[in-house]
Amino acid sequence: MTLTSSSPIEESARQGERIFHVRALTKLYGVGDTVVRALDGVDLDLFQGELIVLLGPSGSGKTTLLNQLGGLDWPTSGELQYRDMDLTSATEAALTRYRREAVGFIFQFYNLIPSLTARENVALITEIADDPMNPVEALEMVNLGARLDHFPAQLSGGEQQRVAIARAIAKRPKVLLCDEPTGALDLRTGIVVLEALEKVNREMGTLSVIITHNATMADMADRVIRFSDGRVQSIEKNDHRAPASSLKW
Repeated sequence: MTLTSSSPIEESARQGERIFHVRALTKLYGVGDTVVRALDGVDLDLFQGELIVLLGPSGSGKTTLLNQLGGLDWPTSGELQYRDMDLTSATEAALTRYRREAVGFIFQFYNLIPSLTARENVALITEIADDPMNPVEALEMVNLGARLDHFPAQLSGGEQQRVAIARAIAKRPKVLLCDEPTGALDLRTGIVVLEALEKVNREMGTLSVIITHNATMADMADRVIRFSDGRVQSIEKNDHRAPASSLKW
């Protein structure tokens, strides 16, 4: 891993379309003496096809940044652009369209509907997307073609998380935002889930941003962004991405 400058200007020279342009991004919670700077002047550029790992302790700003990128919250100040769309001034209706059309979310907990099969859980997304994948295609992409008609209770934790991945990618998002996607899984199962995310990133060219506390996952990233106290502490670039299957936890 090679340590690079955290200046986003230098990163602008990277190949690939710039998906996010972030400058002096700040998010404050509370008022007066109780104010908390969840984000404190973040500068970043993120590009199509990258796999990004965000590292940092709890409370460092990682999830707050993910919420901003995903259009789940407005910043207090600063610039935040998705392609040519200004997310800081977007209306709630525009952010809803943005989330529906451009962003896939994956969380630590799978949020599957228990009464629906894997195929039906994925179909919930494809029914509202403009140009969706077939649910079967999405599930086959994460190696669940043999579990299409199983209910969540009939699936392991790793299989449920892969259904959640299939659901997120079925609308062909430009951005995949993952908050501790292996946090509830054991080592072997976590590796299988990371392999699925790796495959999606490689084959679909989706900008994939993964929050984790597990520093070992840094080896599979194009770039590793380390957070502390709401700020970017460093940006590290891997000359070669390690396959998820080679990670040692």
